[in-house]
Amino acid sequence: MIETLLPPGVATVSAFGDLSPGEDRGLFPAEAAVVARSVARRRAEFTTVRLCARRAMDQLGLEPVPLLNGKRGAIRWPDGVSGSMTHCLGFRAAAVARTEVAVSLGIDAEPNLPLPDGVLETVSLPRERAGLTELSWRRPDVHGDRLLFSAKESVFKTWYPLTGLELDFMEAELAFDSAGTFSARLLVPGPEVAGRRHSTFAGRWAVGRGFVLTAIALRG
Repeated sequence: MIETLLPPGVATVSAFGDLSPGEDRGLFPAEAAVVARSVARRRAEFTTVRLCARRAMDQLGLEPVPLLNGKRGAIRWPDGVSGSMTHCLGFRAAAVARTEVAVSLGIDAEPNLPLPDGVLETVSLPRERAGLTELSWRRPDVHGDRLLFSAKESVFKTWYPLTGLELDFMEAELAFDSAGTFSARLLVPGPEVAGRRHSTFAGRWAVGRGFVLTAIALRG
């Protein structure tokens, strides 16, 4: 499903369950060390999402490399490569592109279920909540609060590799349409790429098989 949200030139691989090491090349030693003391579930999701990422890299003719986390969990991708990974219960996915296609990527998957009580108010602005009320009339198949949360995660994943700075939930205002697109207006100075300031991000969303998916591919 995630592939439908991203432009040509972005390679994606998804899995609806965990892959066993025998199904692929497994982890690099540096990756295995990160989760050596983790519980089995954490090791499985960590492994599967990296196998998805390396299969996506294969599609682009890129050499496999360890995919290690930097600050705030951001993956350190090879030079000239952008990427994003996501995992939730029952779904893992990765998207990878050369930076001439997308200077930054952000993808996120969430269960299509309501957020816990009180969470929406801590992650949203009043105008966003009003927009979700309207969206619910047009798209009753999606839990708008979870869609908003997922999209803000995709915004942060797109933002952080370009800035190295935190972005609060309240520092981007999102608007959705029922056709499956959204826009994020940054309320702080946006990242500058090749002399161009990006003050908005454009994304796409979808719902299916019990999940809400969001994705952003930022061009230079």
